[in-house]
Amino acid sequence: MKTVKGIVVDPIKRESFKGEIEVEKGRIKKVIRTKSAPERYILPGMVDSHIHIESSMLIPSEFARLAVQHGTVATVSDPHEIANVCGKEGVEYMIENGKKVPLKFYFGAPSCVPATPFETAGAVLDVDDVRKLLERDEIRYLAEMMNWPGVLNDDPDVLAKIKAAHDLGKPVDGHAPGLKGKKAVKYASAGISTDHESFTRQEAVDKLEAGMHIAIREGSAAKNYDELIDLLKEYPGKMMFCSDDKHPDDLIRGHINEIVSRTLAKGFDLFDILHASSVLPVQHYSLNVGLLQPGDPADFIIVDNPETMKVLETWIDGEPVFDNGTVRFGDISSTRINNFTPYEVSPDDFKLYTDKADQPVIVANDGELITGSKIFTLQLRDGEVLAEPDKDILKIAVVNRYEKQPPAVGFITNFGLKNGAIASSVGHDSHNIIVVGTSDDYLSRALNLIMENEGGISAVHGENEDVLPLPIGGIMSDDSGEVVAAGYERLSKISREMGSTLKAPFMLISFMALLVIPSLKMSDKGLFDGEKFEFVQQ
Repeated sequence: MKTVKGIVVDPIKRESFKGEIEVEKGRIKKVIRTKSAPERYILPGMVDSHIHIESSMLIPSEFARLAVQHGTVATVSDPHEIANVCGKEGVEYMIENGKKVPLKFYFGAPSCVPATPFETAGAVLDVDDVRKLLERDEIRYLAEMMNWPGVLNDDPDVLAKIKAAHDLGKPVDGHAPGLKGKKAVKYASAGISTDHESFTRQEAVDKLEAGMHIAIREGSAAKNYDELIDLLKEYPGKMMFCSDDKHPDDLIRGHINEIVSRTLAKGFDLFDILHASSVLPVQHYSLNVGLLQPGDPADFIIVDNPETMKVLETWIDGEPVFDNGTVRFGDISSTRINNFTPYEVSPDDFKLYTDKADQPVIVANDGELITGSKIFTLQLRDGEVLAEPDKDILKIAVVNRYEKQPPAVGFITNFGLKNGAIASSVGHDSHNIIVVGTSDDYLSRALNLIMENEGGISAVHGENEDVLPLPIGGIMSDDSGEVVAAGYERLSKISREMGSTLKAPFMLISFMALLVIPSLKMSDKGLFDGEKFEFVQQ
């Protein structure tokens, strides 16, 4: 039996007291009040209520090694990204790799593979596939239902997937950016119980009033914390915290613990915060994660004090998996899976011929998934419409990674590159290759680096070329988190040397093909209007 002493912060009884916790066979045997205790705090472990592990560019076992250092004991993980690339085999890969480490990964059944019919994905998960996944004990919920038009229009396949989850007593996650009023009510009434996509207060309130839980998202790309955090005071029992997407350089610095300390600094009630960071996700998803109650799994963290949330120890199932600055599990060997057809693309493939000088241009917004749309009058030369880097109007292309096809080419502004190109095979949701650059030559060079490595992120600038390979599905590395973070930061630095002022250019580029987020995006099949859900004529 092990005994842990400190100031116990009980999230269920909402009280703190000096005490000790007796741990036996992985569970909490007793919680005992004492007259004295060390000046350290025992809290429930943190739970990320919605994350795509793949967006860290790390496999689950390596993600876990970084996350436990920040007090994360469990994640509610949507394997949507790898499923779009490798189908059920990809979901199986995530489950099996996650089992190799103590951190508790709770995966969902991806509901939208492919995400839309307007792009080329590497796999299809139909109703039967989703039902079979949901029947597995390892699958705890139906992952984010991004096809909100299908919900509102009573699409039979969409409703069948939702029904399959309900029949098995498993919750359904939402993904409905911008839905308000009657649309939010209709969406929630389908039995969808959460949403992490609210980007305005009113949108979140409408969903809360419709009966949904709201996950406040503060990730590497989308940041909704400032807009939504005050709702924690008004709806303390219905709010959770999530990251959605966490890039490796950010994950090294912190995870959900950062949101907790930030919220405490604003003067919010500690127990309301712990309800959002631990209690509600455990209860809503029926996770086998402890909340410091006798009989619970011994999952908890020890911090110097809640205000800083500096994690001293992380315990999972009664074992210290992180203490004294050391993670107590090592590197995990992993097989590699992928779905990639490499081929060479030439500069001429990026030329766009049209007689229309007035072109729709994607307006990228730093730190946001939502884009704008604006018409610019561009130069025409011999029937070819030209980019104008001096005006920050660059070419963007999406290239099919699954079969050889011509690139889809358009224009984008606000990337700021002056001379060069960046490319990525992390391209939500189908993970075709996205490239943005100042010339056709740069575009082809950056893209061919990705092709040669069958996945990765790349940058070319003058004679310089650099690439971070991502050999697992073209979206993850099996290297250490520190190595991947260093490579990611190195390529980000190169992009800034090219003139980009974006906080995270490779994160932003990865969402330029996310068709389910408005307004103007680029698919491997062409320019796409995410509000009308139709292609745009160029």
